[in-house]
Amino acid sequence: MLFKPSIPRFLAVSSIPVALLAVLLLRSSLNPFGRVKLWTVVELAKYNGADDKLPILLGILGSVFDVTEGKTHYGVGGGYHHFAGRDASRAFVSGNFTDDGLTDSLRGLSISEIKSVVDWRDFYFKRYKYVGKLIGRYYNNQGTPTKLLKGVEAKAARGAQLLEKQKIEEAKRPNCNSRWSQEDGGQVWCDDGYPRLVQRPGDIALTGKISQRCACFKEDELDQPGLEVYAGCDPSSKVCVV
Repeated sequence: MLFKPSIPRFLAVSSIPVALLAVLLLRSSLNPFGRVKLWTVVELAKYNGADDKLPILLGILGSVFDVTEGKTHYGVGGGYHHFAGRDASRAFVSGNFTDDGLTDSLRGLSISEIKSVVDWRDFYFKRYKYVGKLIGRYYNNQGTPTKLLKGVEAKAARGAQLLEKQKIEEAKRPNCNSRWSQEDGGQVWCDDGYPRLVQRPGDIALTGKISQRCACFKEDELDQPGLEVYAGCDPSSKVCVV
């Protein structure tokens, strides 16, 4: 006898559109732990892939996801196993997989790095099953976002704005062409103008550091302050070895 799933009594009303009902039932079936479960650190640690009978879960910024579908990566022996059974938000951008590095604290990270962590969280929302919230740094025991989470999301939004602004500004001044080969090494050149190194002021706010990029300047623009000639390159050359 085939099992036929019954519709919960609170949904068995004619006023609910059939399409909406189907979506609600689908979402319920995708999350075996219920609509929104609140997890403790101790509970989450049990789902680290060591027990084949349990799903594999991970947390990022307090959101918990079922990554069992990626068992070859998140299970024991997999390349991402260190993320399983915990919230190791910081390690998504730091690459530090030691006990100290596998933490949910983002203290000291730049705006750019914080944005990257939020981007990773958004990736998991799109790719894997969301199964709840982790009580702690980012959600309280009622499942309400903490000030820390709101602060992280605000910094990430600010980072997105700064990146877009930087993109617009840099589009006004074309980048140099570049290439690299085993035989010749690296080269930069300009089809119209001369290659110069210029600072990227937006990086100070994004990363806390000043970086440079190669941009092309016409001859009558070369007296602008802040332009740097590549070391060992003739100032009048349109091609520089780097």
